Amino acid sequence: MSRDARWQALLELLVEQGRLDVDEAATALGVSAATIRRDFDQLAEQQMLVRTRGGALVHGVSYELPLRYKTARQASEKQRIAKAVADLVAPGEAVGLTGGTTTTEVARALAVRPELAGGSPALTIVTNALNIANELAVRPQFKIVVTGGVARPQSYELTGPLAGGVLNQITMDVAVLGVGAFDVTHGASAHDEDEAGINRLLCERAERVVVAADSTKLGKRTFARICATAQVDTLVTDTAVSDEMAARFTEAGVTVVAV
Repeated sequence: MSRDARWQALLELLVEQGRLDVDEAATALGVSAATIRRDFDQLAEQQMLVRTRGGALVHGVSYELPLRYKTARQASEKQRIAKAVADLVAPGEAVGLTGGTTTTEVARALAVRPELAGGSPALTIVTNALNIANELAVRPQFKIVVTGGVARPQSYELTGPLAGGVLNQITMDVAVLGVGAFDVTHGASAHDEDEAGINRLLCERAERVVVAADSTKLGKRTFARICATAQVDTLVTDTAVSDEMAARFTEAGVTVVAV
């Protein structure tokens, strides 16, 4: 197991359990206690966790894994979801993309669609995610519009009034949301209130709204609300979604696409 994979596994265990001791983590990952101690020390230096005697605690009250440590989670599901979302976009449309691992995959899926290989522009992409803008900026057939704002290191997203100022001046055909959770009763939500605020504005400025979320995020809620379920037109998720869950979203007026 590489160091990056080991760190990702450690952080995911820490998020799930709240605290870990060295021996427990070593057993779970099949490595030596000395390796885990070094990992804990190095992650503590990066302020990814709080080192304790014999173990580690999550860093802060509301903990969220930074984007770079989430890329391998539900990877195949996210790629299928991304392709299905990309297929919902018509050439020439203006598309809003929030930050996140699933929307990053959507950007990549759009980039390789043959129908979008040319045009003036083939698509207009509006995003507050620095990593998405960076990946798509080399595609001359896409017009890339990036909001201003303050960069959020966990998700590479720009937030705050500068980002809102740009979004208030434009309209889009479709907004694609990456969410922390999506529940029929509580709507779509994010871990961070500033991120949720920009995502909410993206929804308001779009003709239609697509939530791209793997099934592990459904039926749950996180700290900050993005929008009500009634504002979402389509949910694209994976086939692990239960029939009951899909039926509840359908009854609420959301078209459910499971791939």
